[in-house]
Amino acid sequence: MRNSKNRVQLKINFLELIQKEVSNFNHAVALDNGDWVVKGFIDVAKNIYSISIDTKVISKIMELLIFPDLCAFAEKNKLTFKLSKEQNHYPDITFIDEDGNKYAVDIKSSYRKDDKSVNGMTLGTYTGYFRYRDTKDFITYPYNDYVGHFVLGVIYTRCVDLIDERKKYTIQQLKEIPSVVKDFTFFVQEKYKIAHDTPGSGNTKNIKGDPKIENLINGKGIFSSEGEDIFDDYWMNYLNKEMAKAADLAKPFYSSLKEYKKFKNIED
Repeated sequence: MRNSKNRVQLKINFLELIQKEVSNFNHAVALDNGDWVVKGFIDVAKNIYSISIDTKVISKIMELLIFPDLCAFAEKNKLTFKLSKEQNHYPDITFIDEDGNKYAVDIKSSYRKDDKSVNGMTLGTYTGYFRYRDTKDFITYPYNDYVGHFVLGVIYTRCVDLIDERKKYTIQQLKEIPSVVKDFTFFVQEKYKIAHDTPGSGNTKNIKGDPKIENLINGKGIFSSEGEDIFDDYWMNYLNKEMAKAADLAKPFYSSLKEYKKFKNIED
């Protein structure tokens, strides 16, 4: 098994390489004024239709725009670039170095609620392959096979007031079409460093990302000072109310990092 000291250095080296790369990603997605380069969908009659501000649509197009740069990054650094086989498999991209070390990179995006926070960003499930780390279900390689787990994040501003999805344009009107999003900020951090201690919204069993933009960019989430082992143990044993009920428990063991530390007798 790879020793922990070597694993830490491998993660640091990979993170430095990819952080340097994404600092240049704006050229692939934005015009000089910060507007998105994508203006709409075009049909065979050369009519252009405005893009919805649906976050899933924007996220998928964003992935397509930056994939060439990620491929170039892999080639430049002698890394194998492997996409997930299915849309719901983890991670979006697996990078493999010449020694066979694997790095998981998931692409996540969210829009600004204001200057300091994003609307929301989920970082993947806390069940399934996250808990059963030798399984091959819904994951390219078993979770334990990866040296590190990283998030490539994209933060953007929505141009809600400019959007009219009923309108169509011609090729000649291309420059008149308003961009539905603008002002992109890219970042890469280890997943545990930007995770929150609460699940994402709804009934999905997903880990919530830190809502603060500064914490996302700088990797200063609630677990960043605790370490990856605490993050892993917290989320591998986290139970929501339904899971606790199914386990014949009156309530979950904990629902916050503070409660977890008390439950585990960990002193601050």
